[in-house]
Amino acid sequence: MAEPSTISPAPLLKDELDIVIPTIRNLDFLEMWRPFFQPYHLIIVQDGDPSKTIKVPEGFDYELYNRNDINRILGPKSSCISFKDSACRCFGYMVSKKKYIYTIDDDCFVAKDPSGKDINALEQHIKNLLCPSTPFFFNTLYDPYRAGADFVRGYPFSLREGVPTAVSHGLWLNIPDYDAPTQLVKPLERNTRYVDAIMTIPKGTLFPMCGMNLAFNRELIGPAMYFGLMGDGQPIGRYDDMWAGWCTKVSHHSCHHLLICCCYTCL
Repeated sequence: MAEPSTISPAPLLKDELDIVIPTIRNLDFLEMWRPFFQPYHLIIVQDGDPSKTIKVPEGFDYELYNRNDINRILGPKSSCISFKDSACRCFGYMVSKKKYIYTIDDDCFVAKDPSGKDINALEQHIKNLLCPSTPFFFNTLYDPYRAGADFVRGYPFSLREGVPTAVSHGLWLNIPDYDAPTQLVKPLERNTRYVDAIMTIPKGTLFPMCGMNLAFNRELIGPAMYFGLMGDGQPIGRYDDMWAGWCTKVSHHSCHHLLICCCYTCL
């Protein structure tokens, strides 16, 4: 009797996706992500003091850029990349040659589902990007393409093919992404409820995007993913990723490339 196959399936988009990580610290957090990230190429953008050595765990395929590299490569145009701010990740978007980007902050940890199983956030993002979006008519079962789901009664048949997905926007557990005044009045509030849901943000609707757990198709929406200039020397803060989200949403109103908002990932 033949032995059952033990060959694992190839990682999705292994040669078509880069993982971009902005950081100011050693990347020990990659150890918990190793089962999910190791097959992919990492682009690490070091913010802050370029003389500081950033340690990356062994076994990862990566390239690392610091401020000196950015200044050398971009020359007089280097000021377009934020300094002392996570928007420095945009440099990673620029130097990548891949079709897809997944970006994550260095303080995002692997979440677990209610059964205690680690959640592969990257895999879910990839599946979202490869699956159509439904921006023109809301499906009350959320993601109609998910196994075991479908379009509800009354959903137009002419719209069921959907449109290409440009952005997969992930959420997270633990500390909510509140504005400063709300954080002041709710300093101890934490998001502890895991929600496994995927939905399309409707056409004509803006949303506040967060860049700490995000995937997108560079060919469809790449230039709009430039985060607003923020950080050192800039008078306004905490808007950089929201700016990119607004630009993305407004720009795709005319080209019908829509976003998916996903609830699943980091602690």
